Amino acid sequence: MKPEIWDWLQNNYFSVTRPILKNHDGIYPLILASQQGRSDVLHFLIEQNAALDIVDQYGNNALWAACYADSSDCIDALIHAGVDINHQNSASGATALIFAASSGREKVVEQLLAAGADPSLKTHDDFTALDLASTRKILKLLSKLVKSGD
Repeated sequence: MKPEIWDWLQNNYFSVTRPILKNHDGIYPLILASQQGRSDVLHFLIEQNAALDIVDQYGNNALWAACYADSSDCIDALIHAGVDINHQNSASGATALIFAASSGREKVVEQLLAAGADPSLKTHDDFTALDLASTRKILKLLSKLVKSGD
């Protein structure tokens, strides 16, 4: 284990002997590393067979956290590891794509669409990523897909 990863685990109150387990605050290292854009830690945790289906207290998975961080490296690592790209959180039914579209993360929207995220999924309130698109570029990206039926 690299010293910077050991330090990160220690500084965030995770076990260095069992690094994939949540800390005493109930936070999973995979989600925190994703949220902080720490692709080095994320790769290490994936190599340690961290569960990709874990969620935070809001029902969001690590991919959502990586999108929040606007970290293309973390997003790529999680997608290649097999994270559910279309995971819908339990609170609102939003996916990482819906979150990215509604928060103006244009590069993240492009990256998720290129990786196969489903733009037709809806929140519990019946909104799609297109409905919640917050920039003209995101609106154009998503409306092309809706029109073409992809």
